[in-house]
Amino acid sequence: MSLVFHDTSEERPKKHQLLIEFEDFSALSATVQMYGGLWCFKDGEFDNKYYLIAKEKPSPLSKEFDMEYFFKFFEEPGAEKLSVKALLATEQRIPGLGNGVLQDILYNSGIHPKRKTITLTDIEKKVLFDSIKGTLTQMLSKGGRDTERDLFGCFGGYKTKAGRNTVDKPCEKCGSNIVKEAYMGGSIYYCPECQKK
Repeated sequence: MSLVFHDTSEERPKKHQLLIEFEDFSALSATVQMYGGLWCFKDGEFDNKYYLIAKEKPSPLSKEFDMEYFFKFFEEPGAEKLSVKALLATEQRIPGLGNGVLQDILYNSGIHPKRKTITLTDIEKKVLFDSIKGTLTQMLSKGGRDTERDLFGCFGGYKTKAGRNTVDKPCEKCGSNIVKEAYMGGSIYYCPECQKK
């Protein structure tokens, strides 16, 4: 989703799904690409199950999201059958953690997105936990990823390591090219050398 804050005396965006104009002639416009949505509800009317589930869980950057909490994901019924991507980026287990940020979390941890959770050692789970905290902290401190824009149309300062901008480019760790594959109705990006299945 792209959000842009602008002065409405300028030309309005030709395509948008939401345009809010304020009394001072400034405006906020939003455009959704691929997956996403925009909703406006009065307080208390919103009943989206994924939102309500996520609202009850701790942010991955909070102290409540600790290693003990994280390790419980691997004990959920059926978790052993899931890939790491499926465990971390579905069912709102971790609020706000979607496919885009997951690619760099897995890249930084050296874990392949398709790897079965049952094959991870406790040490690898700890590395993955540290990567979630560390990668998201870096993304936040740098104003987001370089593939996303803020309200003012500026790209974030976090340089994406495994994503659409890095496909077929050398991995910064080993020099192998980052690859893209279709998986679980979306795409995964990874280094075939640093993230072995």
